[in-house]
Amino acid sequence: MIVPRAKIAVTIDADVLARVKSAVETGEARSVSAYVEHAVTSQLAAETSFDAMLVEMLEATGGPPTDAERAEARRLLAGDAAP
Repeated sequence: MIVPRAKIAVTIDADVLARVKSAVETGEARSVSAYVEHAVTSQLAAETSFDAMLVEMLEATGGPPTDAERAEARRLLAGDAAP
């Protein structure tokens, strides 16, 4: 099965592009597009893993914070130590 492709334009730092092109020239990557696609796919996988870990942690600690817990956290982060 052929995966449909979409052409896009992105703007990145020239030094970053030079490093990507170097990876292509040395055979570490098949093409600039393949390198970028791999980087994006890796980022998406990392975000999915983080989301799953967060859900797992929340389940282990009793779920998401309540409104009262959020208010207390905001108060503490604002530097208000008085209860």
